[in-house]
Amino acid sequence: MSLKKLLGFEPKYSAKLTYNDLINAESELGRTLFGPIPVGHQREFFEHRKNIWIWHESWVDDTNVMHNLTIRYEVKPEGVFKKIAGQQYEKLEGAELDNFRLAAKSYLNLIKTKLYS
Repeated sequence: MSLKKLLGFEPKYSAKLTYNDLINAESELGRTLFGPIPVGHQREFFEHRKNIWIWHESWVDDTNVMHNLTIRYEVKPEGVFKKIAGQQYEKLEGAELDNFRLAAKSYLNLIKTKLYS
């Protein structure tokens, strides 16, 4: 069975999977790593490019206001840095660094076994 058919992409995607098709497929898997997504929320987690990771979540609150949160993580030799839109880069440390490492490792394992095996 083809990768496209396995993922249910044949009617939705072109005959040849593009970079965006693969990112979307990886993101669909990545969003499952953090438990159930609350009703009205959207969540994305994926490796955008080598050593650059994206977390995005959007939701509508009780007052019907739309919220968007995008965090960019950059993995460098000197550490992992995060940037929230409009803010400075911060170096991850402690539990936050451990959580990122676990999420990235879980993501890579998940896409390897479910998407590329």
